[in-house]
Amino acid sequence: MQAEPEILFDRKGAAGIVTLNRPAALNAITHNMVRLLAATLDAWKNDDAVTRIVIRANGRAFSAGGDLREVTEWGRAGRYADALVFWREEYLLNAAIKRYPKPYVALVDGIAMGGGVGVSVHGSHRVAGDRFQFAMPEVGIGFFPDIGATWFLPRFKGETGTYCALTGERLRAADGVAAGAATHRVRSERFPDLVEALCGDISVDATLAAFAEPAGEGEVIAKRPLIDRLFAGGSIEEILASLDGAAKAGGGDAEWAAKLAATVRSKSPTSLRIALEQVRRGKNWTFEECMRAEFRIVSRIIREPDFYEGVRAVIIDKDDSPRWKPAALSEVSPAMVEAHFAPLSEELPL
Repeated sequence: MQAEPEILFDRKGAAGIVTLNRPAALNAITHNMVRLLAATLDAWKNDDAVTRIVIRANGRAFSAGGDLREVTEWGRAGRYADALVFWREEYLLNAAIKRYPKPYVALVDGIAMGGGVGVSVHGSHRVAGDRFQFAMPEVGIGFFPDIGATWFLPRFKGETGTYCALTGERLRAADGVAAGAATHRVRSERFPDLVEALCGDISVDATLAAFAEPAGEGEVIAKRPLIDRLFAGGSIEEILASLDGAAKAGGGDAEWAAKLAATVRSKSPTSLRIALEQVRRGKNWTFEECMRAEFRIVSRIIREPDFYEGVRAVIIDKDDSPRWKPAALSEVSPAMVEAHFAPLSEELPL
């Protein structure tokens, strides 16, 4: 029996339609999917009959991230160059989506994390359905927020991006629109009709305006003044001290702050330091500088133990008990962090 294709491409009316098709694997993005999507987008870019791209997913998830099993196997075997081919091509795909000359509409009705965010958030239009969930949980697997997060997280409202980077907490539909992860809110039951409408000749902006509704107020954005204050620190220690202070002060937000402090403390110390530097530096960088920095970071982090330990603990063994090395923030020096951002002999070819 022939296996279902991992990603489907269809032409309907004015639209090129992409469907992520690994529902059993929560549509995790494989290297093959990256290559096929990049090639198809390139072909449709030069096809005058295609005036917009629509990307959607089968199943309950939009995409739970990149498929890390293969690349971690390569890394454990010391095949770093092979692993880096995946990230190089994935990051170039992210850049191609960001620069795409036609409307690129991502219909996100389920979880979007990591690599799934990479094929949606850079699009010109991002539509949040009822089940929309956005998360960048990489610091919990000893990795770092990549796929352009150095660019888009600092551009979320206030310190929401810092909050996402350091905690891995999820933004649901209302929060996603308010933060900037999504541009429109449409009820899930209307997605089939929306796809049909997007295949017509009416402009994408007008079509989405006809379907969109007010996003409402989410739980995270309701706390934005507090998030902006607690996550404004220049170091992880300062942010933890602010969270601890809010927890000790009592009141309605004490339990929330204590839980977040515990969440941050459970993450890889090295990853936390790198992630904070990303959102602080990325605020003043161009998109290209951000993507180059991420390729520099991934080129170093795949040679370090935390990534493999995090994938083991969270994805493979699922014991959620990673043993980080170094184990404490105090053991991760500024020089160690800076080394991840240093130029490479072969930079990302943007």
